[in-house]
Amino acid sequence: MKTYGYGKQHIDLDDVIAVIKTLKSPFLTCGPKVKEFEKAICDYTGAKYCVAVNSATSGLHIAMLASGIQPEDEVITTPITFLASANCARYCGAKVVFADIEKETANINPEEIKKHITERTKAVIPVHFAGQSCDMEEIQKIAKEHNMYVIEDAAHAIGSEYKGTKVGACKYSDMTVFSFHPVKTITTCEGGAVTTNNEELYKKLLAYRSHGVHKEGEMFHTWEYEMRELGYNYRMTDIQAALGISQLKKLDKFKARRREIVDYYNKNLNIEHLIEKDFSNACFHLYPILVKDRLNFYNKARECGLNLQVHYIPVHLQPYYQNLGYKKGDYPIAEEYYEHCISLPLYYDLKEGDLETIVKRIKNLLNK
Repeated sequence: MKTYGYGKQHIDLDDVIAVIKTLKSPFLTCGPKVKEFEKAICDYTGAKYCVAVNSATSGLHIAMLASGIQPEDEVITTPITFLASANCARYCGAKVVFADIEKETANINPEEIKKHITERTKAVIPVHFAGQSCDMEEIQKIAKEHNMYVIEDAAHAIGSEYKGTKVGACKYSDMTVFSFHPVKTITTCEGGAVTTNNEELYKKLLAYRSHGVHKEGEMFHTWEYEMRELGYNYRMTDIQAALGISQLKKLDKFKARRREIVDYYNKNLNIEHLIEKDFSNACFHLYPILVKDRLNFYNKARECGLNLQVHYIPVHLQPYYQNLGYKKGDYPIAEEYYEHCISLPLYYDLKEGDLETIVKRIKNLLNK
């Protein structure tokens, strides 16, 4: 029996050759290929600047640092996300404030953001869940009214569009963070990137990525550098960047296939799922469905070769955050979504026969 996970990478011969060429080059760490990859991301998204990093978590952290987030500050994000979207604020000592989600998209609800703004709120991190953009124009409007930074967590959304603009262009935000983990649409094994149109933020991101080091200045000799703040070693390698450059060339093809798969599920499964809004042209990362008895469905699915996943346990229900005072019942729409969600297989290598098999197995599970 053929088994299916919820996601995986697609690596072809071009990717392999690109990595081998870099392995045989003089540069293996953060060198010319990283710069080439950053330029390619800018060319694709339309952003002015890009800083490649070793993970999206690192990207979120340096975005917080570049925003000047301090322990007395508050940062708003969604409870339906991976831990890093909230943890990045805690790395800076800031308080995380969650805002509940929209039922139909599982994205953060702009009206809920408004309810949680205080005089200490300094940033909001909207997460483009499953690949669909949040309503960024509305979120930007709220942020401007309250002098807040907007950092898009686009870990799921490389290739997606909002109102005809590529996610990552930062038209409605200060920075956007991408992930290139193997289950994402394109991969660099581990890796991420931050885009921005703000030169000052760009320079801060570069410094925080590499130990707080600056090299610019008229009096600097070639070997000289200054550490002006406490930074980190969050650099991407040239090997990873070479893979990323090759993968990025296939992004539109990957996106088209993922949308075909989502369309197939929508047409062939009579089951509740998330809705794509009119302003969205998503490069879907996930296809979550909502089932009544999720635990039973999950176990039965594994028995028939479907190794599915749940995205996500609401962050505020994690023990660390409960120790900070969050509790069950705080965000009812997010909690209700979590009780029923489970993600179906969605990746480029799925063929028509695979989709027929998956749908047949799911229908059998639903009829039991």
